[in-house]
Amino acid sequence: MATNQIQIDIISDVMCPWCIVGYRRLEQALSKFDDLEVKLQWHPFELNPAMGSEGQHLGEHIAEKYGSTPEQSAQNRQRLTQMGADLGFEFNFSDSSRIYNTLLAHQLLYWAAETGKQTDLKLALFSSYFTEQKNPDDIEVLIEAATKVGLDAAEARAVLSDKRFETAVKEEEQLWISRGIQAVPAIVFNQQYLVSGAQDPDTIAELITKLLAEAA
Repeated sequence: MATNQIQIDIISDVMCPWCIVGYRRLEQALSKFDDLEVKLQWHPFELNPAMGSEGQHLGEHIAEKYGSTPEQSAQNRQRLTQMGADLGFEFNFSDSSRIYNTLLAHQLLYWAAETGKQTDLKLALFSSYFTEQKNPDDIEVLIEAATKVGLDAAEARAVLSDKRFETAVKEEEQLWISRGIQAVPAIVFNQQYLVSGAQDPDTIAELITKLLAEAA
């Protein structure tokens, strides 16, 4: 790898608000470097692999999974909404917000990696879910996101209908779990340095500086 190149692998779920916060902070860190070539790939992680197609009320889910009170949940959503605003991303949580299964979304993202549109699609899916409050387990919603970033609607529908990448996605999920990934976002730099959670831009920039120095 050249001295001005860096590989970044992001293990993430569309349902994870901290994943879009972490990505926006990563972008801020990368903006501090001139002429840096970044090879970035997203990898699947399902926060709720057993979730049914109807999803679950967000507040109920957070209470069941984390033991949060309604007040704590509201405070966390408010905090995330402000963080998003500071980073140029709009969270539109409401009392009717729901959480969904994301296996289909990950299959579409797996396909998008072959087209060079994976990051565009990932960001479109974040916006579709968090900003527009749409269901990422709905094939029509996924196709809409795909077409917004220039992907072929008919091919996207075929990928989702025949589930040609379902096994590959599940295998990749298990691979990352076997490597110790238990929460997201998890960002791996140059296949050797793991950054867990949505770290601040300065912390990420320090790591990138270290990696570039090592490469030089």
